[in-house]
Amino acid sequence: MMNQALVMNKGYDGATVKMESQNLSVYYGNNLAVKDVSMKIYENTITALIGPSGCGKSTLLRSFNRMNELIPGVHIEGKVLFHGEDLNARDVDPVAVRRRIGMVFQKPNPFPKTIYDNVAFGPRIYGYQGNMDQLVEESLKAAALWDEVRDQLDSNGLELSGGQQQRLCIARAIAVKPEVILMDEPTSALDPIAAGKIEDLLQELKEQYTILIVTHNMQQAARVSDLTAFMMIEKEERTGVLVEYNRTSELFTNPIVDSTQDYITGRFG
Repeated sequence: MMNQALVMNKGYDGATVKMESQNLSVYYGNNLAVKDVSMKIYENTITALIGPSGCGKSTLLRSFNRMNELIPGVHIEGKVLFHGEDLNARDVDPVAVRRRIGMVFQKPNPFPKTIYDNVAFGPRIYGYQGNMDQLVEESLKAAALWDEVRDQLDSNGLELSGGQQQRLCIARAIAVKPEVILMDEPTSALDPIAAGKIEDLLQELKEQYTILIVTHNMQQAARVSDLTAFMMIEKEERTGVLVEYNRTSELFTNPIVDSTQDYITGRFG
């Protein structure tokens, strides 16, 4: 693919590079799922990954906090750097990686516990010694959920609506004080109103966190992200490749690569 398309690897408004993949390839057994992806993720930005189903968006996303290695037979080539450190080095603890680089999944997945215990779960595991009540409140406020649940913290998190459950999962991720939040289709299971609340929330969260989001919804990518990376399937090898990475406004209005234009205009995908 065209290296000149990856213009955002040259810099973004002087922003600090928070994470970076270098020639990253991901294999499921002998199957090459994602090939040779190099991209920089900038601090306090929202980066969207878009592209057709099966192009490796979620696989790439999971590579940024070593979630892929929980899948049997997966191995990677290349590097993923976080503050310049190779996350896949032998002396790096994957549990520590996932504390600093949190994950929110497509389907809301609260634990079958109280709202309070959902948020407190991670901090307790990591031995948090501060004021837990305050941390739970701060996390729920950051996830724009506190005002809705402040009087029912002892209620089961599974009793919340789908949108509230997803915000609870975001609060749970925030509670362990990550630097990066990865989101895999976080609104696809929600109705438009609940999805809109999540989108509004993202704009607030990026003031404190770096966010990388996978979405099939191009309108959502255009609304919420600062940067967008377009991936597609390389037909010869059935492998996901990064085609173009640019400011969202540029990618949607003036794409460099013809296949990007074809995708965003609905000619394929």
